[in-house]
Amino acid sequence: MIPGGGQPNMQQLLQQAQKMQQDLQRAQEELAQTEVEGQAGGGLVRATVTGSGELRSLKIDPKAVDPEDTETLADLVVAAVQAANENAQTLQQQKLGPLAQGLGGGGLPGLPS
Repeated sequence: MIPGGGQPNMQQLLQQAQKMQQDLQRAQEELAQTEVEGQAGGGLVRATVTGSGELRSLKIDPKAVDPEDTETLADLVVAAVQAANENAQTLQQQKLGPLAQGLGGGGLPGLPS
């Protein structure tokens, strides 16, 4: 309720909601284009993902390839992808967190409030 007993201006509320929706869409598009990297094994394995979590590339230094120990290589790949995804989540929180606060502070799905 509005102080003084007045009714909220529905047109103004609608305009604010539309602006927040446009800002959110713009931020999501920016995240989809922004790339972050994660690495493991001191940089022997590097994974690049978008801010929205799409794996774009995986680079493996030849020094990390031991035909007798593919398990370690697999672990390094998983660690690099996990690190890249953590960086993408941090980026999402930075870009979308403030917008979620404007939506009542409830946060966005997949993002801590």
